[in-house]
Amino acid sequence: MPLPRLALTPEVSHGPLDGAWWPRCDALELELPSLVAVLEPDRFTTVAVTVDAAQWPDAPHTVMAPGRVITVEPTRSAGEEHVITLDCDTVGRWVLLVVPPQEPADEASRLMTAAADPGLHLGASALLTR
Repeated sequence: MPLPRLALTPEVSHGPLDGAWWPRCDALELELPSLVAVLEPDRFTTVAVTVDAAQWPDAPHTVMAPGRVITVEPTRSAGEEHVITLDCDTVGRWVLLVVPPQEPADEASRLMTAAADPGLHLGASALLTR
């Protein structure tokens, strides 16, 4: 599995987002194991993921990864658009902007940098419309 394209805030959390993730494709079952492996180093802990149902319409309810099963819950809640939330046993909660896989590299880089900037307190929708 290649390392995920990920930008995280330098502190634990700065606001509505803890950083950004730019998956290579829209197949969550292929992308999620490497993301979880980076964010939750203990392979034998529970990880629950919430994803935007509109962005991941075919999201599986479970994803198998080495040493663990990741539960996936699609949501249609306001404020959850373009966001993935990972609840990890040992490290807590990560809320990440999901940069669409097809996003051009320069725009993806701008979005990832902005989402990880501790000086900005913008949610996913605000970042995507800037």
